[in-house]
Formats: sequence, structure tokens, C-alpha cells
Amino acid sequence: MPVLKGWRYVAVIGGLVGAIGIAIYPIIIDPMLNPDKYKKIQAVTRANIRQEDIQPGNMKVWTDPFDRKKS
Repeated sequence: MPVLKGWRYVAVIGGLVGAIGIAIYPIIIDPMLNPDKYKKIQAVTRANIRQEDIQPGNMKVWTDPFDRKKS
């Protein structure tokens, strides 16, 4: 295998970094930049699910522990 030097080395490393960036974008970056699309999908798929019915072991559904009592 030939040793890469100069611009060929930069091209190979740049190609690897670019390929990783292209693979990561739809998985990590797009959901962080555009969460509305994913919130709509989640609302549709969870429309008929009551969390109290599927909570394991009759555990209480999560609530904010720092929520102040309204008096």
C-alpha cells in the first residue's frame, strides 16, 4: 500500500471526517435543531396511550420534584 503524503493525506482524512459528519447529521444534529417535527410524530404515536395504565409495578407517574405547591 502506498504511503499517503501531502494533499492526498488531507483528502483522505477530510473524506473520513466528512463521511462521519454526513452520517451523524440526520441522527443527532437534525433532531436537536428541529424538534417540532419529532414532537408531532410522538404526539400522534402516543395519542391513545395512558401512561398510568402502562406504568410498571403500580409506580407513580413521574412528576417534577421541584414543582412548588400552588397555595
